[in-house]
Amino acid sequence: MPCYAIDGVIPVVHPSAFVHPTAVLIGDVIVGPDCYIGPAASLRGDFGRIVLQQGVNVQDTCVVHGFPGSETVVETNGHIGHGAVLHGCVVRHDALVGMNAVVMDEAEVGAYSIVAACAFVRAGLKLPEKSLIAGLPAKVMRELSEDEIRWKLDGTRTYQVLSQRCHASLVEVAPLTEVEADRPRLEVDGPQTLIAAKRGG
Repeated sequence: MPCYAIDGVIPVVHPSAFVHPTAVLIGDVIVGPDCYIGPAASLRGDFGRIVLQQGVNVQDTCVVHGFPGSETVVETNGHIGHGAVLHGCVVRHDALVGMNAVVMDEAEVGAYSIVAACAFVRAGLKLPEKSLIAGLPAKVMRELSEDEIRWKLDGTRTYQVLSQRCHASLVEVAPLTEVEADRPRLEVDGPQTLIAAKRGG
């Protein structure tokens, strides 16, 4: 993985975490156990500290950064969807930030909450636990059900298993030139989409 020290500060990655080779880590970045960092993610600890606690996933093309002296923290089982931007904020344990959402400086996403895709969480906004948060600017829409909270945790566990799968079997290869007659399908346990789960499969 591209990993860079700056001013003598070196990123820290727990051995059980998986960081994709195209992700970039710079400076004061701490990646905890069982984390997954996806392709082309950028974690720039060149101004402030970035802390990912146990079991966090930061998916493809996410950007994590902050102002000088800031701390950007994703607590245990945090789930950061494709293309999201975190800037000097705190995502509490078991919360999810959806695809292409933005969480700004000194904002706080409450534990077990879900920030919807493309939401914009303004600087300094403190969001409660177990809430669905959506909009531009983001606001609390309603309380989450226990089924929705369980669904989110199932998705996060799937990424924790993905970290293990990547350590075990992810290798760079040349592509095939045509589809094999007996091409296998991936056998992966995990949750359905929330829409499918709500309609019962």
